[in-house]
Amino acid sequence: MPELVFHTGPMDCGKSTLALQLHHTQSTHGRQGRIFTRNDRSGQPRISSRLGLSEAALEVNEDFDFWRYVIAELIAGQRIDYLVCDEAQFYVGSQIEQLARIVDELQMDVYAFGILADFRTRLFPGSQRLVELADRVETLPLGPLCWCGARGTHNARTVDGVMVTEGSQVVVGDTVQGEIRYEVLCRAHHRRGVTAMRAKATLGADPLPFAQPLSGGPRT
Repeated sequence: MPELVFHTGPMDCGKSTLALQLHHTQSTHGRQGRIFTRNDRSGQPRISSRLGLSEAALEVNEDFDFWRYVIAELIAGQRIDYLVCDEAQFYVGSQIEQLARIVDELQMDVYAFGILADFRTRLFPGSQRLVELADRVETLPLGPLCWCGARGTHNARTVDGVMVTEGSQVVVGDTVQGEIRYEVLCRAHHRRGVTAMRAKATLGADPLPFAQPLSGGPRT
C-alpha cells in the first residue's frame, strides 16, 4: 500500500543524504519519481547533503500545488510512482494535505524529510501537519551528538557562538562561515543555553540548576 512517510531528526543527522539515497534506489529499480525541496542550504533548487551529494530538484514555494503539478504531469503522459520531499518543515499545511491526497487517491508513495522543531523548540507548521497526517513517522537513528557527547536532539541558533531564542522562525544558515549559525545540543544544554563555544570559554563544569544551598545541609 502506498504511504506518506515522514523521516525526521535534528540537523546533521543525514536526512538529505537519505532522501538522495532513497531516490537513487527507487530509480535504479525502474520507478519514476520527482524530488522537491525548499530553502536548501545551497541556495539553489537542489537537494544537497553535508557529505557533498547533490541533485537538482523542484523548488517548492508557498503557492506551489503538489496536486495540480502531479495531475498535469499525468495528463501529459508522464509516469510518477513516488515523490521525495526534502526540507518539508518549510512546507505549508495545505501542501502536506495535498501530499496525503496524492497517496490516497493516486496511489503514489510520498517520502518527506525534515526537522521537527525550530530553534525555540516549537514545531514547524509543515512538520506538525506531517505528524498529524503521515502513515508513519520515522526518527533517523544516526543522530548528531551534543558537544558534551550526549545525543543531540535540539537545534540551537547562535550568533557569534551565543545561543539566541528570538527572531524569525526561518533563517537559512550553517552553510558558510558567518554570523548566524546552527548547533545541535542535548536538551539539558539547550535549556541552559550552553553552546560549544560557551562551554569552551568557561572551561568548567555546568553550574548546578539551583542557586541556593539545600536547607539543613552541612555548612562550612
